[in-house]
Amino acid sequence: MIKKDKERHYIIVKGSIQQEDLTILNMYAPNTGAPRFIKQVVRDLQRDIDSHIVIMGDCNTRLTVLDRSSRQKINKDIQDLNSTLDQMDLIDLYKALHQKPTEYTFFSLPHATYSKTDHIIGHKTILSKCERTTIIPNTLLDHIQLTNRSQD
Repeated sequence: MIKKDKERHYIIVKGSIQQEDLTILNMYAPNTGAPRFIKQVVRDLQRDIDSHIVIMGDCNTRLTVLDRSSRQKINKDIQDLNSTLDQMDLIDLYKALHQKPTEYTFFSLPHATYSKTDHIIGHKTILSKCERTTIIPNTLLDHIQLTNRSQD
């Protein structure tokens, strides 16, 4: 099953890899209103989101205070998004596997700040199948690559 929105902000693919069900939601959230956009997408696709979901992509928002080099407070929209993710048992897989180190995926030259705006979010049950997630530096783009490796 493949589903995408008209604006092409997301695509969701359901299938299986090595006899394991997997649902991948790849998204690009708009620069403004990203937390509300992500929350709405997750709600709209609630029937497709199960314990086999991995959500990844350019979310254009941070999820915690630690996701930005200048520690600004988390606004209400981000708090609401986190509450929705929590209610659906969805977690930031990178944060779950990397408790201490803070790595960033985006650099804003005008603000001279680093942020983590690209995320790999998954259902809590997926965590046991994840071996590691990696942020791969890229000097050519403003965003860098995230990878996720599952256990065999």
